[in-house]
Amino acid sequence: MEFLELAKKRFSVRDYEDKQIEKEVLDKIIEAGYIAPTAKNNQCARVYVIQSEDGIAKIRSLSRCAYNAPTVLLIAYEESEQYFNSKEEGVSSGQQDASIVACHMMLEAADLGVGSVWVDVFPNTLTAREFNLPESVKPVCLMPMGYAKEGVVPSPMHTDLRPINEMVKYL
Repeated sequence: MEFLELAKKRFSVRDYEDKQIEKEVLDKIIEAGYIAPTAKNNQCARVYVIQSEDGIAKIRSLSRCAYNAPTVLLIAYEESEQYFNSKEEGVSSGQQDASIVACHMMLEAADLGVGSVWVDVFPNTLTAREFNLPESVKPVCLMPMGYAKEGVVPSPMHTDLRPINEMVKYL
């Protein structure tokens, strides 16, 4: 499949079958994140795979947007390993790096027939604490994923795009 076709086909899935993602499929999704580019190749991103009954129950108690996905990825970054911009204080790459990793995994999942949704609706600090992450690891997003239930279709907002000239400006 061509990349633009894949990018247009992918949509946020919010209802999943009660079927776990096969290990070989999940391994490919994780590999897509593993090879993602990061600032100065510092590789500060962290991916936590939540599949256990306790872990899924915990994440569902922390966010109404975990839906009924059998797998939820918690994507974060290690603060001390991110790139710090030497030209401007306070500018660093952790969130960007973790986001690139998440995008790679989301698109690989779609290519493999696995649905996913990017979730920002969760208490980042409490989630890190509940999963005993080191204090220096900062959650960026949750990514519930699995096989979409039959009949699940994109939200009407999926194709509701602003004119491209509102996004793109030539300087």
